[in-house]
Amino acid sequence: MKLYDGGRAPNPRRVRVFLAEKGIEVPLVPVDMGALGHKSEEITARNPLQRLPVLELDDGTVLTESVAVCRYFEELQPEPALFGTGALGKAKVEMWQRRIELNLFLPVSFAFRHTHPAMKGWEVPQLPEWGEINRPKAVEFMRVLDEHLASSKFAAGDDFSIADITGMIALDFCKPARIAIPDELLNLGRWHAALKARPSASA
Repeated sequence: MKLYDGGRAPNPRRVRVFLAEKGIEVPLVPVDMGALGHKSEEITARNPLQRLPVLELDDGTVLTESVAVCRYFEELQPEPALFGTGALGKAKVEMWQRRIELNLFLPVSFAFRHTHPAMKGWEVPQLPEWGEINRPKAVEFMRVLDEHLASSKFAAGDDFSIADITGMIALDFCKPARIAIPDELLNLGRWHAALKARPSASA
């Protein structure tokens, strides 16, 4: 199998961090997104949405969407469990993964894609007003997450999960999206620092 990878872009990074946590090595095919490599015929033939990452299995089967790719590897290698264990544990991971993706990861992405000058040729039409609208939405959810983390070590409880991976990458992406993380959110800061200290964070 091989993984078509997009470097520091958030979604490809989610998969690389997940694989690092699992201790799974997959051959990477680097794609230069800065040169619009994700819009090439090679990628378009595998993913008509022209997005990365793309996992191609040995039989030619193609999987896209970062969480779907992660779930595939979770089924192949259940330990360590990054999608939760037991009915309640899995449901909590799904809940917080969904909450963080919809209310933090996506607003940060929208802010970046719709306001950053470098994205003007990518996001057509680029709507700066929509980008600006999403900045306070991201901060508003940070406050919700901060309150939750006052009594939770990780996003979904005591164990590290894919929800934490999504959260770390969303917070990391706040800088290029020009979203300031409020200093007073101490629980959020503690959590983010702990995630960044994990070896997988550099994947």
